Amino acid sequence: MPTVVVPFRSGGKSRLPAELRVEVALAMLGDVLEAAACYADRVRLVTDDGAAAVVAEALAVEVVADPGGGQGAAVLAALAGVDGVCLVVNADVPRLRPSDLAALAIAPRGGAVAIVAARDGTTNALGLPYAEAFRPLYGPGSAAQFRAHASALGLVHHDLGLPNLQDDVDTLDDLDRVGLRAGPRTRAVCEAVA
Repeated sequence: MPTVVVPFRSGGKSRLPAELRVEVALAMLGDVLEAAACYADRVRLVTDDGAAAVVAEALAVEVVADPGGGQGAAVLAALAGVDGVCLVVNADVPRLRPSDLAALAIAPRGGAVAIVAARDGTTNALGLPYAEAFRPLYGPGSAAQFRAHASALGLVHHDLGLPNLQDDVDTLDDLDRVGLRAGPRTRAVCEAVA
């Protein structure tokens, strides 16, 4: 069974209204971690946020301390000591279902890399055949960088069009769009602010 890694940064989601930022981010994280915990035996949240750690512990998810240095450094820390197939999923994809993770794991089980790009060319999820295949390449255009890195390693890569993983939430419009199709925690927040 793959290990699922979810990075979560304190103070993220800066494009959401200030009064909703924390609540929405933690609700989405809870939905992502619950889907991951339903799919995998080992789920690791990497964070420096105490409230996020409480959400993880309530779902029996392992918490890894974020060393600082950005998302790439956080993912590297969470992948330390992990053997076998690894799935890395952002915390802002509240439509995530266990079946999406099963689909993400297919290519890595065959020795390839799976990449799910966001609409803006960044990366929402990765499927890796082994932890050492990861490099901290997040940022603008990261999906293309992950593709190039896979090729440089001699690994086949697959771009996956998994809508629940592509559909991330950065703005209030995104939250409205995802709305009632999100997991229960995010839905509850959407209903409360509607």
